[in-house]
Amino acid sequence: MPKTRWAKTVDGASIAYQDFGEGPVTLVVIHGWISHLEVYWEQPRFARFMGRLARNMRVLHFDKRGVGLSDRFGRPPDLETRMDDVRAVMDAAGAERAALFGWGTGGPPLAAFFAATHPERTLAICVDPHILERRSADYPWGWDEDELERGVKALVDTWGDEERTDTFLALGFGEAPDEVPGDDAEFRRWAAKFARFSATPSSYTPFEWMWHETDVREILSSVQSPTLVLHKKGARSWAGRDQAAYLADRIPGARLVSVPGIAPVVWIEDPERYVSEIEKFLSSVRAEEAELDRVLATVLFTDIVGSTAKAAKLGDRRWRDLLQRHHATVRALLARYRGTEVDTAGDGFFASFDGPARAVRCAGAIVDALRPLGIEIRIGLHTGECDVIDGKIGGMAVHIGARVGSLAGPSEILVSHTVKDLVAGSGLAFEDIGEHVLRGVPDRWRIYRVMG
Repeated sequence: MPKTRWAKTVDGASIAYQDFGEGPVTLVVIHGWISHLEVYWEQPRFARFMGRLARNMRVLHFDKRGVGLSDRFGRPPDLETRMDDVRAVMDAAGAERAALFGWGTGGPPLAAFFAATHPERTLAICVDPHILERRSADYPWGWDEDELERGVKALVDTWGDEERTDTFLALGFGEAPDEVPGDDAEFRRWAAKFARFSATPSSYTPFEWMWHETDVREILSSVQSPTLVLHKKGARSWAGRDQAAYLADRIPGARLVSVPGIAPVVWIEDPERYVSEIEKFLSSVRAEEAELDRVLATVLFTDIVGSTAKAAKLGDRRWRDLLQRHHATVRALLARYRGTEVDTAGDGFFASFDGPARAVRCAGAIVDALRPLGIEIRIGLHTGECDVIDGKIGGMAVHIGARVGSLAGPSEILVSHTVKDLVAGSGLAFEDIGEHVLRGVPDRWRIYRVMG
C-alpha cells in the first residue's frame, strides 16, 4: 500500500492522497462515488487495477473532501471547492501538469470542470461516461428523483451491513448480478467494510443528492484538453456506448474507445485492455505535443578566440572587466536585432532569432563592435526546427549551429547552407568554403562565410 499523505487546501482542509509509480506522465485518478484510500487497497481487484496504472505512469489518487481519510464537513462541497482540492493534491505532490482520469459518480464531471478551468495544468483527460446522475428529457440515463430517493433509502438502511450487501452491491457496483462478484463472500465482506470506512449513512445521503444535481454539460464545449471517453462493450445503459457517444459528442475532438467488459466500476474486471487504451492515448498526446512544441529558429553561437591566452596575459581582474564589457556589448546588440539570449557559458553566447537575415546582421554588428575592445570572436549560425524544452530551444538544429561555429576563425562568421538559401534577396553576400563534416551530425554540410 502506498503511503498516505495529506494536502492542505486554500481553506485549510486536509485532503488524503497517495503518490506511487513512475513514468513520463502523471495521472491524477478521481474516484467516483465514495472512497477510502487504504481500505481500497485491501481489495485485490482494485490493487491489480491501480498497480497496472502505475506500471508506466506516476499515479496520484485521493479521497474527495468529506469521504474516506479526508476532512469531513457538515455539508457536501460544491464543484469549485472539489476542483480546488484536485489542485491542492497536485501542488502538494509537485505535479505542475497532469492527465486526469475520472470515473464513476462525480469523477468525469470534476475532471471536465478542472480541464476547462485549468487547461494550462491539464495534459489530457480520460473519463468513463458517468457525466450526469440525473435523468432528463435529453438524457435518458441515470435516475429521476423518485428512483433516487428509493435507492438512497435502500442503501442507507443496509449501509455497511455484511449480511445485507445485495442492495449496496447492486447500486454501487453494478446493475446485474453478473456485473459484480456478488457470490464472492470475501468481496461482500470487503464491500461492507468499504462502506463503513468511506462514509456514514447520514453523510452519504446529501452527497448523493449533490451529485444528482451537479450538471456540467454546458461547459463541456469549453474543454480544450485532449479527451478520451472509454466505455465497456457489454455495459447495459450505464457506461454503455450510447451514453459515451453523448459525452464524446459534446467535448471538441474527444476520442471514443470501447473496451471489453460489462461492469460500470472500472477496476472490477481485468485492467489490461482498459489501462492500455489510456496509455496509448496519453502517449499519442505527448507525441503530438512534442511535435507542436517545435519552432523554426535561427541559432547563433559566439566564442572568443584565444580567450585562455588573453586571460593569462591580462590577469584575472582586467580579464573580468573586459569580459563584462564583452557581455554588455553582445546583449545590447541582441536586443537591437530582436534576438533572444538562450544561454551564456564562460565567454560564449547562444542566442536565437525568428529571422535568419537579422541574425546574420546581428553577428556582423557583434564582430565589429568587439574589435575595438581587442576581442576577436568566431560565430556560427544555422536555421532549423528546434524543440522547445522548459522554455528553451534544443535539438539537432542547435547542435548543427554549434558545430558550424566551431569551424570559424578569428572575426569570421560561418553559416549553414540553410541560412544562405533563406536570405536570398537580402543583400547579404557569402563565400562558399566547401563541404564539411560536423562532429556528431549526419552527412556532410556545405558551409558559407559571410562577406563584408
